[in-house]
Amino acid sequence: MTKFLLALHVLAAIVAVGPVTVAASMFPPAVRRAHEEATGVGTVRLLHHICRAYAAVGIAVPVLGIATGAAMGVLGDAWLTASMALTAAAAGVLAAFVLPRQGELIEELAGQGSVERRGTVQLAMFTGVFNLLWATVTVLMIVRPGSTTGA
Repeated sequence: MTKFLLALHVLAAIVAVGPVTVAASMFPPAVRRAHEEATGVGTVRLLHHICRAYAAVGIAVPVLGIATGAAMGVLGDAWLTASMALTAAAAGVLAAFVLPRQGELIEELAGQGSVERRGTVQLAMFTGVFNLLWATVTVLMIVRPGSTTGA
């Protein structure tokens, strides 16, 4: 059962977190292009929709991770506690800064046809923090300090 839960956890991370990471990273330059080329907001709205939808699906990642950790008997291990804290921080950055700022930029672009570069730079920074948190969690999941697997 542990291997099955672990496989589901890894698949959920790839399927859910991957698209959010990529779409969120593509969003600021897409806004700038839409502003400069006056191409409309279709692509930008699609990227925002991808981020929101896959963020909702992403809830499965920590749920399956906790179930896997419980099955493995490692819920109290420091590396897992750190990973859970970083995952919560990443979710917080996404929910509090990335998604709302994407929505604001879409409204600005649709309403005024323009956006301030400062807004896209700030969003890119928040997205970078989100991505860095997930990269750190990924490394912790692979390295697992104190692991008994020998890996």
